[in-house]
This record gives sequence, C-alpha cells and structure tokens, in this order.
Amino acid sequence: MRKFLVVLTFFYSYSTFSQVIISGTVSDGKFPIGGANVYLEGTYDGASTDDTGKFSFETTETGTQNLIVSMMAYETFMQAGDVSYLKDLKIELTEAINELTGVTLTAGTFEAGDNSKASVLKPLDIVTTAGAAGDFVAALQTLPGTTTVNEDGRLFVRGGSAGETQVFIDGLRVFQPFNATANNIPTRGRFSPFLFKGITFSTGGYSAEYGQALSSVLLLNTTDMPDQEKTDISLMSVGGGVGHTEIWGGESLSINTSYINLAPYQKLIPNDQGALWNKPYESISGEAVFRSKKEKSIFKFYTGFNYANLDIEQEDINFDDFVNFRLRNNNLYVNSSYKYFFENDWMITAGASVSSDKNDIKLTEDIINTTEVASHLKLKVGKNFSNRFRLSFGAEHFITDYDDTFTSSQGFTADTAAKDNLSAAFTETDIFFSNKFAVKLGARAEYSQLLADFNLAPRVSLAFKSSDKGQFSVAYGDFYQNPLTEYSKFDASLDPEKTSHYILNYQFLGDKQTFRAEAYYKEYDKLVKFDTEQAQFDSDFNNLGTGYATGIDLFWRDNKSVKNLDYWLSYSYLDTERDFQNFRERATPNFAPRHNFSLVTKYFITDWRSQVGISYNFASGRPYDNPNTPEFLAEKTKPFNNLSVNWAYLISQQKILYFSVSNVTGFCNVNGYQYADSPNANNFFERRTIRPTADTFVFVGFFWTISQDKNSNQLDNL
Repeated sequence: MRKFLVVLTFFYSYSTFSQVIISGTVSDGKFPIGGANVYLEGTYDGASTDDTGKFSFETTETGTQNLIVSMMAYETFMQAGDVSYLKDLKIELTEAINELTGVTLTAGTFEAGDNSKASVLKPLDIVTTAGAAGDFVAALQTLPGTTTVNEDGRLFVRGGSAGETQVFIDGLRVFQPFNATANNIPTRGRFSPFLFKGITFSTGGYSAEYGQALSSVLLLNTTDMPDQEKTDISLMSVGGGVGHTEIWGGESLSINTSYINLAPYQKLIPNDQGALWNKPYESISGEAVFRSKKEKSIFKFYTGFNYANLDIEQEDINFDDFVNFRLRNNNLYVNSSYKYFFENDWMITAGASVSSDKNDIKLTEDIINTTEVASHLKLKVGKNFSNRFRLSFGAEHFITDYDDTFTSSQGFTADTAAKDNLSAAFTETDIFFSNKFAVKLGARAEYSQLLADFNLAPRVSLAFKSSDKGQFSVAYGDFYQNPLTEYSKFDASLDPEKTSHYILNYQFLGDKQTFRAEAYYKEYDKLVKFDTEQAQFDSDFNNLGTGYATGIDLFWRDNKSVKNLDYWLSYSYLDTERDFQNFRERATPNFAPRHNFSLVTKYFITDWRSQVGISYNFASGRPYDNPNTPEFLAEKTKPFNNLSVNWAYLISQQKILYFSVSNVTGFCNVNGYQYADSPNANNFFERRTIRPTADTFVFVGFFWTISQDKNSNQLDNL
C-alpha cells in the first residue's frame, strides 16, 4: 500500500510540474476585446478573454502547438510555437470584411439587381415605370445623370452625346443596341428586359475592364438559371409576342418572339405632326438564351435578331413637298460566354460576340446601303486571394468592318469604308483595408490598327464608410474612344478622343430608403472637328476639339413611408460646353439641357388587384442656333414636360390587363427648330418647329402566363 501511494504521489507531482500556463491580452490595436475564444487547436485547453482582453489557461500539451483566437466580426488569429513561449502574448485581431454591411465602391454606378446591396433599382422597376413602355433605356432616363432628348431615345449622360455610351451583354460588346429609325422618331433598345437578372449603369468612372466609351457603359447580365418552366403570351394594341422557357437538369432554353405593327394604331390615332406615314413602323424580332450550368462552370449562348421597315414622308423647310424616307434594317447579334471556377479560387471567363447590321435606305430618289460586321473576343482571369484582396486581368480584341454605298438619283456612286482591329489589355484590384475603407485600382491599354495609336488609361476609386448606412466615394479615370465611323471612314489619321472623370459621391442605404448625391467634373480633349456643315469626303478633320461638363446628381427613393407606395425622385444639374464637330466656338450642345427632373411613383391597390404608376419628367430648354442672330447656340427651346400613367389589373393571378398613356396631359413639346439653308428676300432665315409626330401614345395589352406553379405572371415585364 505504501508503494502504491509513493507511485501515485510521483505521477501527481510530475503532472503538476508538466502543466504550462498560456496567457496574454487580445485587442484590436486600440481597445481590448472581451469574449474572444482562445484555445490550442485539437485540444480542450482554452479560455475566453475578460473585459480587459486578458486570458490565461493551463495545458499539459508539450512541444509546438497552434494557438487559435476567434471572435465574431474579426479574422481568426493563429500562432504556432512551443507552449513554453506562449506567455504574456500581445495579440491584435484584424476586423473581418463583411460583404453585407461593409463598404462598397459605388462612385458613378447605379445597380439594378435583386442580389446587389448597392442596388437603387430592381429588375421590376426597369419595366414598370410609367411612360417607359417596357423599354429599359426609357426607364434609365428617370435616373440622375441622364438627359432627356425626346426625339432620339438613346442614352445621353452628363453632357455626352449618345455615341459616348456603350452597351454590353454578359461583358461582351453590343455594337448596335438600338433599333434603326427615322429622323425625329425616337428609337428603343433591341432587347427584352425579362431575359436579364440585373443591370449596371455607370454614369462615369467605370471599371478598367470596359473601354471605348467617353461617358458611360450599360452592362446587362442575362439570367443564370430560370426558376421554372413557363409560357408567356402577349396581345398588344401594337402587336403580339410569345415566349417559352424549358428546363432539363442543369440546362435551360428561353426563347421569345414578337411582332410589332403600328399601322392599325395609326388608323385609330393618327400621328401626323410634320409627317405622313406611307408604311408605319413594322418589325419582327426574336431572342434565345441557352444555359448549361455545371458544378463549377456555366455556359451561356445568346442570340437576337430584328427586322424592321418603315416608309414616311417628313416636312422639310427647304423643300416644297414632303421628303420621303424609307428604311429596311436587318440586325443579328450572337453572344456566348463560358465561366469556370477553380478550387483555389481562380476564375476564368471567356466569351465572344458577333453582330451584323444592314440598312437599306432610300431618301427621296437617293439610295444608301450600309453594312457593319463587328466582333468582340474576350478572356478574363480573376482570383479572390482573400476577402481583402481581389485581382482580375484580361485581354480583348475588337474587329469592325463597315461599308456604305451612296447612289444618287443621277447615277453617281460613292463607296466609303472603315476597318479596324483594336486590341486591349486591362487589370484591376479591389483592396479592402477594413469594413470602412476600400480602394479599386485599375489600368487599361489599347492599340488601334486603323489609327495606329496606343493609349494607357488609369482608373482609381476609393470608398469610406462614414456610418452604418452612409458612405463617401471618390473616383478618377481617363477614358478613350475612337472617332465615330461617320468620321473615320473619311479620315483614318484621326486620334482617339479623350475625357477625364473626377467624381465625389455620397450614398445612404436605409431600410427601404436610398439617397445619393454625386458631384462630377469631366474634361474633354482631342474631340473631332471638321469645317463643313456635315462630315463628308472633302471635310478637313482634326482633333483640336475640347470641352468640359460639370454638375451634381441627386436621387431619393422611398418605399417605406407610405404603405403600398414606392417612389423615387431624381434631379440633375448640368453645366457643359464644348468645341467639336462643326462648332465655330465653344458652346453648350443642343443635347444638354441644364436641368433634368423625374418623379416616378408606383402604388398597389389591393382591393382593386391593381398597380398604378405615375411618372413625370421635366427638362429645361435645350440650346439651338438661330442664324438670324450673331450669337452661336444662344437661344433655347421651351422646357420639356411629360406626365405619364399606367395601370396593371390582375384579372387572375396569371392574366393581366395593362393600360398606359404617355404624356397624358398632351404637353406641346418642342424638339427644336429647322432653319432654311438660305435667307429669303428680306435676308431673314425662315424656320419651322420640330415637334414629336404625336404628343400622346396609348398602349393596351393583355398578358397571360402559363407556368408550373400557376402563380407567376408578367407583372415583372410590364
């Protein structure tokens, strides 16, 4: 018995002697952290820090061990070492980056998507805005930074012309994103909104991944996988359409086609202000998206086609009779992309797009035939090294081949062409120093074979989170764009045009409330100038044009204060002047009104099973040049006003009756003035007022969805 007690005492003494105390203090560098878990990996030995950040515990482990310190909202800390040295440690934890509540880089960018925390619009908003009539471009024109140019229909952003905005689908360029149309007849986007899961609209300071746009880029992302099979049927006052989605396993196919013919509408409600329709606008179009989604990859194939024709007689002050304009347009666009995710967090994206656009135009007895075939090849590689550092880089190549033939009524023929191969490389990093501060650094290099020119464009943006719901952002970038084809086809020695963007942004994201304020300054250089009324073969071209644009954009959205009411307000102030094209001096272009304001409201009336929308758009007068005065572009048109309403009534859950009226009050808007080419006997240049062909447009539609859940409808697409 005595021997047993001796042995027991020996082992107890050895065990007590072999225990080691591990101790230290945990802080964030400034303040102690209480409640952190501290332990040796793979053991039950550990403790929690007290209110002063201190910890201490005993262990019988020996040799090299891993000490782990974990705490919510902080990155896990690990230190390897011999247990005998893990004493009186000074441990500093690093704040973890929270993608849901942390800072975001938002300067110059509006997001429209269901999954983006920085979104100011949802996909539903793009197509339910009164007056937009399902056109996502018209809905975007209610956002600050855009300018209302009533007779055009394309995007004019922060003092830039429509040609300064580029459109991409799944990261690949769309070379002709708008339908062909006649002079003073606004165009529409070619694409159906319901095929896209989200839209990013950058009004400036956009990513180095994108180029060849002086003012802005519009990024459309197609849906990865639909949630169910369904069929959509549309019967409208201007035509009809049908769409279907089929799903099998990880693959799906969505197709839709539509036919538009304004002839019946024209007979009921004639649109003949300054125009006579021989054949109103008619088009047939279709789109298809195939998707194949695997565990670590996704492949998409998108194609869209459009055929349109019209025949119109338009008033011209220089002719006694109306001038005849006939148009036939054929457009085909194909886009494919492949994305693969590697196990080590590398990602590779490859894609290509090809477009073909043909126009057959007859202007009185003159014939103009144009053909443009363009393609875009792109490869992008990215990796998230951690939640603090992301890197992406890539290369792309653009090929454009443009030809046109002009045949006069006397038989004279002139051919012009422009062919270019443009190569580009880009790289960009996102660095998150903390949940409150982040930086995006990028650069883009381009070389144009046609212009024999190389340029390098740096991009940088910073964001600082000033509170739980508010943050400030700043951005700077240089942007280049090759001269438009209408210039380069006559002179291939021109240089790319350039602009520099400076942006300061504040954004507040509350509970169902959003506020944005953004100030900017744009400096233009190397703009194209020519010395004739229109760009033509004998024009003298140069790159001596300059300009600037500065202003402030405000946006407020609220769907919290009033039950069932969602609304947003936007206001833009623009001060811009430029000396370009055939300007004889620096002046404000006629596409740049100083003030733009929009109010969009949407109200759901449960008892009526209805959603009612009202939108109001205002733009101050646009400059125009009066040859009877010595000043250049010194006079302004009357302000633009448009009050539109729509009503969506749910006949049943899957059947909707839709009704909309644009400019319901019939505001007499003026798009501008056309002056005679030569003065009359009194040495006075006579003019005519250019007005919309119709003040008001009425739309009625019936939309029926047949789906598996018997619950879905097309309210998202109206």
